[in-house]
Amino acid sequence: MGLEGFVRKCLGGFYTVETAQGVYTCRARGRFRKEGISPCAGDRVEISLESGETGALTAILPRKNYLPRPPVANLDRLFVVVSMAEPAANRLLIDKAVAAAELAGIEPVVLVTKADLAQAEELLAAYQRAGILCGAASGQTGEGLEFVRSLTAGKVSAFIGNSGVGKSTLLNGAFPGLELETGGISQKLGRGRHTTRQVEFYPLEEGGYAADTPGFSTFDLERYRLTDRERLIFGFRELAAHVGECQFTSCTHTVEKGCAVLAAVRAGKAARSRWESYAAMYQEIRDVKIWEQKNRRA
Repeated sequence: MGLEGFVRKCLGGFYTVETAQGVYTCRARGRFRKEGISPCAGDRVEISLESGETGALTAILPRKNYLPRPPVANLDRLFVVVSMAEPAANRLLIDKAVAAAELAGIEPVVLVTKADLAQAEELLAAYQRAGILCGAASGQTGEGLEFVRSLTAGKVSAFIGNSGVGKSTLLNGAFPGLELETGGISQKLGRGRHTTRQVEFYPLEEGGYAADTPGFSTFDLERYRLTDRERLIFGFRELAAHVGECQFTSCTHTVEKGCAVLAAVRAGKAARSRWESYAAMYQEIRDVKIWEQKNRRA
């Protein structure tokens, strides 16, 4: 049996693996390519030691969850970082990320940065009503950093979000010593410059790990396996709570009479913005055939 470890970083075919005996740089055995398996950051693995600080990655232990972009495994919490200034918050993008976490069995956290530049109460209210952890934080002013530290302590967490929302600045503020590279907003393009190029988990003094990730500006539902029309509603916990009350079992929860989900939204039990995101996502995947959904889940 090999030495067990935690993959902190993958770069150029090399894997930085932390074990009880130290940190080793490993290459993966060729059989992973034959089996169509790609080790990723967050994986629990077995390695065999070679010489010095090098080794070979011999096995990937069963994953409790996985996200394909960024490729990361075994998360406890996914922090969806949102800016209230430049770039402005995109609620559909936020809800796609939250739904991906929910359906993968990862606890989502919605975190607003640059909250000193604009008020975030309205946006956060929708997630508070849903029972989703959320708050505001700033790596520059120090606001909310203790909240961030309390949620990452002893957990494996990743921070994702649109380019330029301030993920690296936030992590630098919450965890002094990381010294992550940060970037500003391109005035020509109106979006953030990419400064983080790969996923890397950093060990935290309070225990656990936190990862910065490359920024993105789009969210492909197919890549995240969010093409199952029947399962999609369960990515919205406050809407899913009413599914069993619908008049028809084939309800899409978008237009039907007798839909308990729509009734809950009208009654203020769920934020309309969240239902609008669900409806928009449903429209994106409505024409995906059932057999295609099964193939994409395989």
